[in-house]
Amino acid sequence: MTTPLLRRIDLRGQSLDPIALRAVVPRADVDVAAALATVAPICEDVRARGVPALLELTERFDGVRTTDVRVPAQALADALAALDPQVRAALEESIRRARLVHADQRRTDATTRVAPGGTVTERWVPVGRVGLYVPGGRAVYPSSVVMNVVPAQEAGVVSLAVTSPAQKEFGGLPHPTILAACALLGVEEVYAVGGAQAVAMFAYGARDADGSLVVAPVDVVTGPGNIYVASAKRYVQGVVGIDSEAGPTEIAVLADDSADPVHVAADLVSQAEHDPVAAAVLVTTSVALADAVDAQLAVRVPATKHAERITQALGGRQSAVVLVDDLDAGLAVVDAYAAEHLEVQTVDAPAVAARVRNAGAVFVGPHSPVSLGDYCAGSNHVLPTGGTASHSGGLSVQTFLRPVHVVTYDEAALREVAPHVVALADSEDLPAHGEAVTARFA
Repeated sequence: MTTPLLRRIDLRGQSLDPIALRAVVPRADVDVAAALATVAPICEDVRARGVPALLELTERFDGVRTTDVRVPAQALADALAALDPQVRAALEESIRRARLVHADQRRTDATTRVAPGGTVTERWVPVGRVGLYVPGGRAVYPSSVVMNVVPAQEAGVVSLAVTSPAQKEFGGLPHPTILAACALLGVEEVYAVGGAQAVAMFAYGARDADGSLVVAPVDVVTGPGNIYVASAKRYVQGVVGIDSEAGPTEIAVLADDSADPVHVAADLVSQAEHDPVAAAVLVTTSVALADAVDAQLAVRVPATKHAERITQALGGRQSAVVLVDDLDAGLAVVDAYAAEHLEVQTVDAPAVAARVRNAGAVFVGPHSPVSLGDYCAGSNHVLPTGGTASHSGGLSVQTFLRPVHVVTYDEAALREVAPHVVALADSEDLPAHGEAVTARFA
């Protein structure tokens, strides 16, 4: 009998609290903090030397020697003109659906009348400038251009730049499909820089050797990347805002015996295809389903294009089948795991999905695979990983908006509340705070 690709974690008959569950759910060995030792000198080099450092680092890490980090406008136009018509149509549909969803995320200003003559208005103001990172390497991700750019545009961000690693086979430019996606979205400022140095470029800005500003610093950096990109985002956080430290992709499937093992196996494989450290987790009440999924994987994985990396991902410690007694226990496991992507393939899947608390995105029923969300569901695929979905959400219009409170009180409204302000100021031994109010009535 062939050894199953996915190891098994049997939690049946056990009563585990959230702390214990977090200790037993599968996790990848990804140490963002450890990568800081590598990333810090790169970021500081870019901060100190700007474009010359970027050019040297691009040659060092990407094997590409270039003289300019900016992608020429003609290269964007040429990439769009040469784009396969079917891919263009698919990107246009992806953009259309993403705009529908993200347009509904826009916030409206709200004014609250606290007292007669006293109001607080919450305004939603877009950040001024954003830097959007699009990965390059094992795969090409024009879909990540869409997922980064659309919410920023819908938020009303005026200045928007995209960067993606330089590719030797394309003359030192990013992949042409990425450039074409930028052109489709009207993005004119694109850079051929990848890795930690790209994050530093956006955070600190970059000058040329003669002192001229080539890349203006941004307010927010977003987008997925490898561990060095994630670590660089941690390093510059505070200098700029970030969306999240997105790590290797994850899929969890919560399933009972009603699930189709063909669907489950195909979906696990689809995410394992990304990276040897991608995580694929099946949480199920059914041993029969687990066995059937193992049988499907044994057939499907050798037949797929990226069989080697998929085998590594499914066989890694970050992937497993978790057996549970019932769906209540299954929900506890998936909430402890807090997957980037969670599929619910159970009887009455909408009701079960409604009980999920921790997930980057939830895909409900047999006809909502994660790969739909990767491209054309309309949802965003830049999502929290590594358990951070327990406290963070995916990329959205809100990522690019700041709430600003506008306080407007007239004299009568201030006079009415003045004793309370003075009492609280005195209780904190900050009398000048109270005097700033009473001085107006002296």
